[in-house]
Amino acid sequence: MKYRMLLVILIGAFLFSTIAYAHHSFGAVYDGKKTIKLEGKLVQFSFRNPHSFVNMEAADESGAMQRWALEWSAAGALGGQGVTKDTLKVGDHIIITGHPSRVPGEYRVQMQTLKRTSDGFTWGARPGETNVD
Repeated sequence: MKYRMLLVILIGAFLFSTIAYAHHSFGAVYDGKKTIKLEGKLVQFSFRNPHSFVNMEAADESGAMQRWALEWSAAGALGGQGVTKDTLKVGDHIIITGHPSRVPGEYRVQMQTLKRTSDGFTWGARPGETNVD
């Protein structure tokens, strides 16, 4: 009976870890070989787990204004890097770089860097992620 229970626990742990790993498969959603740059106005900031989101209005490759969904890190990770729910405000002028969606016509990006032009606040390109010029 003990062995059966141990086996069930091990199988459950394996299945859970596989699901958790699959959840973080950004490569299935975003094209990591491409990077795009967007400049525009922040319209929404959702500081949450498992991923925070920034929504902005910016031009697409044809020049038409679109609402872009930018997937960011988790609130817990961002908090450790100095980002809070009050760091960004609606109306902020921002410049981001990121990996675009693999789906043509989908205005979704995995954020790699962010810069707020009003004060030089930046996030991205690793070590501590945040910096104010």
